Amino acid sequence: MSTQIPLNILLVDDEPLARERLRSLLGDIAGQCPSSVVGEAANGVQALDILREQTVDVVLCDIRMPVMDGIELAAHIGRLSPPPAVIFTTAYDNYAVQAFDLNALDYLLKPVRAQRLLVALQKMPGHHPDPALLNDIGQAVRGSGRRHVSCHERGRLLLVPVDDVLYFKADLKYVTARTVDREYLLDESLLHLESEFSAAFLRLHRAVLVARSALIGLERVVGDDAEAYGWALLRGVPERLPVSRRQWGVVKALLQGS
Repeated sequence: MSTQIPLNILLVDDEPLARERLRSLLGDIAGQCPSSVVGEAANGVQALDILREQTVDVVLCDIRMPVMDGIELAAHIGRLSPPPAVIFTTAYDNYAVQAFDLNALDYLLKPVRAQRLLVALQKMPGHHPDPALLNDIGQAVRGSGRRHVSCHERGRLLLVPVDDVLYFKADLKYVTARTVDREYLLDESLLHLESEFSAAFLRLHRAVLVARSALIGLERVVGDDAEAYGWALLRGVPERLPVSRRQWGVVKALLQGS
């Protein structure tokens, strides 16, 4: 009988049969690698809900899932402290497989085999994918940015839907994400956010990105304001955002064309 401490494992796949198969395979290799399945989820958002409540050593997650895919999930997991290890499962996506291979991330091709799963689990402890790298891979694979940004607040990881963000504003080492309801502090750079979400957000100023859909108007500066050439007006919030001289014409053209 094995004296190893069982690994706590979370199964994440939108197909119940795929999760059932993984459970069965984990049972087959239990003598060599004891484990306990502490939860199952059908997408990344559900998985993060479980991770807030459960101690998990390894997450086995599919790549293609609704609501939040496996690559985005792994990027958010990388911001947990400490983060569980991640093993991707996939039936296709050659580009993703090549990217994971080049960057030393592990993956299992479906149908998953017991021996391959054993090898992956045995080398996982202490292996944690880099969130920034995963964001870049995810953007290349899916052709768009994440659906959520995340932040730590009172020891918990909070998800903020990108569609709810009105603007990102840089302030010293943090970036603020503003929704209609409140602000969130992100540990990300404005430059990276601009690159990832360029289709949905527009730079107004060296320190501000605004959601194109949030813009409702412009105001010229009255007097000599060193911060802005003008101000952008937004739906749902009273704040005005500074617009630089360079970006004034771009924003004005966007509003006239909407």
